[in-house]
Amino acid sequence: MAARTEAWTVRQERITYNATSAMLTAWKKADELAFLNEVSSVPLQQTLRHLQVALTNFFARRARYPTFKSKKKSRRSAEYTTSAFRWRDGQLTLAKMAEPLNIVWSRPLPEGATPSTVTVSQDAAGRWFVSLLCEDVIPAAAAVNTAVGVDAGLESLLTLSTGEKIVNPRHERADRARLARAQRDLFRKEKGSANRAKARLKVARVYARIADRRRDYLHKLSTRLVRDNQTIVIEDLSLRNMVKNHTLARAISDAAWRQFRAMLEYKADWYGREVIAADRWFPSSKLCSACGTLAENLPLTVRSWTCRCGAVHDRDVNAARNLSAAGLAVSACGAGVRPQRESSRTRRPAVKQETQGRPREPTPI
Repeated sequence: MAARTEAWTVRQERITYNATSAMLTAWKKADELAFLNEVSSVPLQQTLRHLQVALTNFFARRARYPTFKSKKKSRRSAEYTTSAFRWRDGQLTLAKMAEPLNIVWSRPLPEGATPSTVTVSQDAAGRWFVSLLCEDVIPAAAAVNTAVGVDAGLESLLTLSTGEKIVNPRHERADRARLARAQRDLFRKEKGSANRAKARLKVARVYARIADRRRDYLHKLSTRLVRDNQTIVIEDLSLRNMVKNHTLARAISDAAWRQFRAMLEYKADWYGREVIAADRWFPSSKLCSACGTLAENLPLTVRSWTCRCGAVHDRDVNAARNLSAAGLAVSACGAGVRPQRESSRTRRPAVKQETQGRPREPTPI
């Protein structure tokens, strides 16, 4: 990366992937970079290919300019193609290794599948992972004639249009005392010492425990919703603006609504389901699900309210039912859940909308 940037900015010279590959060969012969010979050349070449893809995406305006990644903060990984590993009898042997890896498999490979790429990575907690890329066909699930609206919250993680409220486990809060104790121990250790490195691992393991439990819970929840419903309607939340509320930012981050939505979307694509994101200005909470009357003012502190038609609503259940109704209309006509917005003179937005300018692009390499 540094060589390509420097070549253009200093000498106005373009360096391609083939040129960087030749540079890698020369670097291996240098005494100060002799350690590059200790590993297989395939992961090193794959890194150069990833850099080429990143720059191509940047020039095509699909991504930002690539940057250096921290060895301490980033997840370290190495990618092996078929020429750099052997898969035989359920055992994996990497290049320059005499014995197969001792792996505790999380799941069996698809029947008859042969891995085409192997990625070995280490997270901040010091745990090693092996990811195998295989071709697999996921059969579409049997169609069901059900739709559900999903309202996200903090008291209840999700409220469904059926009236069910799914508890918010608050994984970060459950381990907050343990995390605080580990962070205090880390703060007391001298920088650069071995004890500080051990304390840092303890903090990372607490974070890993929180993330693992949260991810497991969201996987089970999203799989259940996709399995039981043909159409799932969610809110298009502006989380970037919501976390600016410092009172709720920690709880919002712990709820991981963005991660849950990503799981819903790719699992729905796998199994032939439909996920619809309602416009963030859709008044799901203030709209009476019985008569359609729009309440004029409904602060967040009001958790239940009574409409003029006499219907008594739980705020979250009412919102989920309105989302479900909107989703059924969308599924029938193919339009988006985009109601007409009020005039900017009469509407006070609940979340400020911001448009960020496009970052300045460096000179092409």
